Amino acid sequence: IGYVLEEKNRPPLKLAMALRRVYDDPENPANPKSKVKKTEEEMEREEKLLEYGMAEMGMRRGSFIVDIKRKSLSRPGETLTRYDDAGMVAEAMVSLGADVVFVNVDYTSYGGDISELRSAVRAVRAVSDTAAVVMKDIVVDEIQLGLAKDAGVDGILLMASVLGPALENFLNLATSIGLETIVECHTRNEVKAALDALAQNIMVSNYDRIQQRYYPDQAYKLAGMFPGSGGPIISIAGGGIEDTDQMKRLLSVGYDGVVVGEAVMGSSRAPEFIKCARDRTLLPAEFSQWGLEDAEFDMDGNLMSGPKKDVPDKDDRDAFM
Repeated sequence: IGYVLEEKNRPPLKLAMALRRVYDDPENPANPKSKVKKTEEEMEREEKLLEYGMAEMGMRRGSFIVDIKRKSLSRPGETLTRYDDAGMVAEAMVSLGADVVFVNVDYTSYGGDISELRSAVRAVRAVSDTAAVVMKDIVVDEIQLGLAKDAGVDGILLMASVLGPALENFLNLATSIGLETIVECHTRNEVKAALDALAQNIMVSNYDRIQQRYYPDQAYKLAGMFPGSGGPIISIAGGGIEDTDQMKRLLSVGYDGVVVGEAVMGSSRAPEFIKCARDRTLLPAEFSQWGLEDAEFDMDGNLMSGPKKDVPDKDDRDAFM
């Protein structure tokens, strides 16, 4: 099967640029297209940072990824929301500010259909030049990559727990036909396998597909496996995110974006979640170990005053466990 490579008007690495919003800022030196001219001293510093797996450290902006689905494996037999076409939902979410749209096409698990992909792509392209569309499916056959490419999506989700040792082959095949990828991982070993396979975009999910249960802190615990802010690996987190506090916590420890599904599907809270992710300025991930996860900054990077939430006191037994 022959595939047409990237369209003339379509920017390369569109998915990566949507996931890591540093590309939004032409003044940010971490942006490859930055208009800021660097001095020789700054160039030498950047080279040293890259040797340690980091790029120029700077304030960060989070991205919001919406997971469009009618059903969920965590709530069997229950319908989250009813809609005629995923394209309509995708258009609405992107219009609100979503950076990336996951379109579920597995009917049994998520109530989706492959026919909705084209509609979602058309709808998103009509309202945004930067938002990306990703096909989410339980990928086990190479033909699924072809179907995704044929539908015009920007990327495809590959599950490390499902593909196992075949992950690297699927990554290479997707790249060869012009598809970007996101590798979903749940365990430390899966993240390591994805890194060894040279995956560029990694999603750490709180959902264990093998045991079919959630571990709410899993993504938080594995955040330290990735290079620091602006490093070569783009990392996102998701799985059972129910409120904005969870989002803030994950963004503060270094994730470039968050994936939210059930909490915004059929809910009026979508604007709240999107605004929380996109309108926040975050410290470089390297500072998370200083206990500044709750620090809030305005759009100019200035520290905002106000009391912190959920600060443990000396009588809290779990504070230092």
